[in-house]
Amino acid sequence: MSSVIIEAKGIVTRFGENVIHDGVNFKIYQNEIFGLLGGSGSGKTTLLREMILLQQLSGGSMHVLGRSVGELSSSERQKLRQEWGVLFQFGALFTSLTILENVMIAMKEYTDLPSYLIEESARMKLSLVGLPPKVTSMYPSELSGGMKKRAGLARALALDPKLLFLDEPTSGLDPQSARGFDELILNLRETLGISVIMVTHDKDTIENVLDRFVILGNKKVLFDGTMELLKQTTDETLKKFLN
Repeated sequence: MSSVIIEAKGIVTRFGENVIHDGVNFKIYQNEIFGLLGGSGSGKTTLLREMILLQQLSGGSMHVLGRSVGELSSSERQKLRQEWGVLFQFGALFTSLTILENVMIAMKEYTDLPSYLIEESARMKLSLVGLPPKVTSMYPSELSGGMKKRAGLARALALDPKLLFLDEPTSGLDPQSARGFDELILNLRETLGISVIMVTHDKDTIENVLDRFVILGNKKVLFDGTMELLKQTTDETLKKFLN
């Protein structure tokens, strides 16, 4: 069995009187492509935000790469953040910067590499995600939705992270672009040996990309396993994820 890279124990999340999670437990293993599934309001993205230190836990514990996220100093938090890359749902690219400049930002801030190596590395990352050289001088507004996603992914990979977090990566893409992005994620896992955690509701992604997933509902984990296991369920609430 691969080593555990993320472990959630008894996660509680509250926003005022509103309880989103109440005792959520799961483990994610090295080199997995792991999914967070659930209906609207089940707290999928909130859970992802807790993993990447953007949302504080109300209770329970979250260990990422062996570190308890609730017990880190500010400098330790900053160091841990450099171990992962994040692709937010809408790409979150800086509109005033070229695509190349977007990818170079993290390397300029967190490495001591000379400028020419930073630029070379950024070009390699853009090539890795399947973007042609011509996009380097373009701005986000000049790219299609699929190309923006790939540019955001290149930026997420800039620091050669161990973990990659994706929030609805195929949302807003046409079917062909979405399937192309799925293939890209599978290839990156094989090429880079990276572990991927994604929020998704895309049925094709769930069926063809995820190794394992949890389904959130009623503030808990309703299901933890593979698609093969889910297909055996007799639970009517879970069956809707097969349709």
